[in-house]
Amino acid sequence: MASFIVEGGHSLHGSITPQGAKNEALQLLCALLLTEEEVCINNLPDILDVNNLISLLGDLGVSVSRRAKGCYSFQAKDINLDVLRSDEFLTKTSALRGSVMLLGPLLARFGFAMIAKPGGDKIGRRRLDTHFIGIQKLGATFEYDSARHCYMVESKNGLKGCYMLLDEASVTGTANVLMAAVLAKGETIIYNAACEPYIQQLCRMLNQMGAKISGVGSNLLRIQGVEKLSGCNMTLLPDMIEVGSFIGMAAMTASELTIKNVAYDELGIIPHSFERLGIKMERRGDDLYIPQQDHYEIENFIDGSIMNISDAPWPGLTPDLLSVMLVVATQAKGCVLIHQKMFESRLFFVDKLIDMGAQIILCDPHRATVIGLDKQHRLRPAAMSSPDIRAGIALLIAAMSANGTSRISNIDQIDRGYEHIDQRLNELGAHITRV
Repeated sequence: MASFIVEGGHSLHGSITPQGAKNEALQLLCALLLTEEEVCINNLPDILDVNNLISLLGDLGVSVSRRAKGCYSFQAKDINLDVLRSDEFLTKTSALRGSVMLLGPLLARFGFAMIAKPGGDKIGRRRLDTHFIGIQKLGATFEYDSARHCYMVESKNGLKGCYMLLDEASVTGTANVLMAAVLAKGETIIYNAACEPYIQQLCRMLNQMGAKISGVGSNLLRIQGVEKLSGCNMTLLPDMIEVGSFIGMAAMTASELTIKNVAYDELGIIPHSFERLGIKMERRGDDLYIPQQDHYEIENFIDGSIMNISDAPWPGLTPDLLSVMLVVATQAKGCVLIHQKMFESRLFFVDKLIDMGAQIILCDPHRATVIGLDKQHRLRPAAMSSPDIRAGIALLIAAMSANGTSRISNIDQIDRGYEHIDQRLNELGAHITRV
């Protein structure tokens, strides 16, 4: 198992370009199964989750061709559905959370889909009810095989459009139902749909392929079903989570950093949320400039009460950045309550930060109070293990700011979401060794 050896105390200098968006990539790669024509996707990140999903598509019979770095063409013309029942395929899907979004496209085009219970980050309960309830409302049957731990959906007479109110604004749930609905007969209305920029990108891709989706960018989507879809060419947005990670990294290491081509208008509340922690930044065209700051101070609310930063469905703050914001707060001046509402195990990594000298009170599985050290006491180096993608990058940021050399094991978790992160950061002045 690979590890990072991180020598802390080095500032970063220069510019870095964020990778293509991981979460968008997983959606668009599943959507290409809706057509037998060629689909070209640009700016795909070279990360484990994306590469594993491309491998799954190849197992199904999708023709995959790499045209250039980050540019791939796909053609799902000759799909072998028998592969879905194989133990090897089910084992692969069980290791990849994004594989659940294969269900909607396969069901819509072929009338059948099957995947193992998906894995992914160990961040608490992540139910799939929204996916299956929405698919059932379109007319599919649902079955869970408890012996093989796999899900099966089937539609013998075709899917039919309907009205549905999602029980939660699930991003992957919305994507799955949306991809199933584009080939259903009649009109489908999805209310309380997720409206993240990556869902908007999925809608744009499907419309480019010939789908009829309106309400893009809102939580009310209307889909007029069509008989078939054609090919298309799509370019991924930059990854907003990586942008936020670099903002936090610059602040913790007192670095002057320019983040290039961030698609600023798609970042939503992210820049303002980091500004609440006292981090200065400047928009320069579509770049984000972070000046060197030896100190940064957390704001209070207008009435003087302690700042509370919490996650919420878009356009609220994405939960994927709370781990980064928490570690950044440990070296700020002031106090903040981090409230992780969506996942009950995502804050458990703070015990590693406490071992490094951070002053954090874990109030319960969802809330942590951080008392900033104002860089008066730098974090101590430590040996630690990455429990999930976002906690992993937060621990890497902590190690980069620590006074000494740390070791982070289980870095496959970081590699799942961040492309060659050690190489890219070393080019800016970091001292990270992969062993």
